[in-house]
Amino acid sequence: MQDVKERVALSSIAISAGLTIAKGIVGLFSGSLAILSEAGHSAIDLVATIITYFAVRISGLPADEEHHYGHGKVESVAALAATALLFGLALFVIWEAVSRLLVTDGHAVEATPWAFAVIGISIVVDFFRARLLYRVASQTSSQALEADALHFGSDMWSSLAVLVGLGGVATGFQWADSAAALVVAVFICIAGWRLGRRTIDTLTDTAPAGSAEHVKAIAHKIKGVVSVDRVRVRPAGASLFVEVTVGVSRTLPLDRVAIVEKEIGAAVRAAMPEAEVTVLTAPRVLDDETVMERVMVIARNRALAVHHVTVHHLKDKLAVSLDLEVDGRLPLGRAHEIADALEQSIADEFEGVVEVETHIEPLQADTASGRDAPRPVQAEIATVLKELVVAGGPLRDVHDVRARETEDGLVVNFHCRADAGLSVEQVHRAVDGLERRLRERRRDVHRAIGHAEPA
Repeated sequence: MQDVKERVALSSIAISAGLTIAKGIVGLFSGSLAILSEAGHSAIDLVATIITYFAVRISGLPADEEHHYGHGKVESVAALAATALLFGLALFVIWEAVSRLLVTDGHAVEATPWAFAVIGISIVVDFFRARLLYRVASQTSSQALEADALHFGSDMWSSLAVLVGLGGVATGFQWADSAAALVVAVFICIAGWRLGRRTIDTLTDTAPAGSAEHVKAIAHKIKGVVSVDRVRVRPAGASLFVEVTVGVSRTLPLDRVAIVEKEIGAAVRAAMPEAEVTVLTAPRVLDDETVMERVMVIARNRALAVHHVTVHHLKDKLAVSLDLEVDGRLPLGRAHEIADALEQSIADEFEGVVEVETHIEPLQADTASGRDAPRPVQAEIATVLKELVVAGGPLRDVHDVRARETEDGLVVNFHCRADAGLSVEQVHRAVDGLERRLRERRRDVHRAIGHAEPA
């Protein structure tokens, strides 16, 4: 797209240069203010088109350390410069046309065939050039090319006015040339106003009409979004920068929050391909949060590992108990401080009287060095486990027994089977009992982990 923009801008420069020279020569020889004003208009178009070419090249550069949002607004600056030139030319043409209308004994105008020819060619060229520029500007969202298209579109209509003025001069009405020049000035002012208004809207970060509402509606449809707090949209050249702030449940894990952000960005870009989307999330307290969820959020925010959370709603108070895992090498005093702080945070979360009890236990190390125990040792442990399975109890078929030697002792993993209809609580209690009996029988077992499967 960048190459297309540059090629169109270069071709526009060549055409503007040719028309400017032709109109200037014919205007000087014919004495027509209307044609000279058209030549001046084309000259400004030539300058504006050159500015546009360089602006298009610069706007295509990627973001850097000084321009975090890219260089798209360079096109808007170029369009603003072209607007200033248009209004300057319009004022000059109006001044000169009024002067000629007031002075009736000078400035004779000659309607030559060359004058008609150059204006006719200009009309045809401007018509096709404006169509091409509008199409490319629409495809690339280029404000600078759109500014050129507006120029040449207004040129076509002002050239028609000049053609009518030349016809009036040819029939003996000398004032028709000045009147045509005034019409040209009006077209120049209209083009300048339209271009200036759009350019100022871009430079002042005016959001495209309805864009914020569209983005808000898209974000609301994403699963996990509980509110859309703010949407900000601003154009910059061919890009549209979108910033969305949404509320999500504070109980969501971070990976799920990341998925929500990704889905919002993808949905907005699908609807607005030119958008560069930034999604921000804010945690929200939902009315349907359970006590356990609130306790887990508090622990997670304090980077603490807790499990076995039990909640009891008593007559006059709320009782919460939980297991808190801390580094096993910590002194008891420090571990107790951590537990006290957690208990206070939980008490502050709920209204009324809250009783919080924590059971402190050592956090298992993430990694520990070890090696597989000798086969005879593994066979002995497998035999012991099978002996410890109580006949008629919920567990049976101990298998896949593995034992590893570590600095703290043996770590044993094993699988067993249980009736699929039993509750998790029943099976967990039975597995815990089997693990405990193994440690009592084999004092060299530091830890046992049993995995129950449905029979």
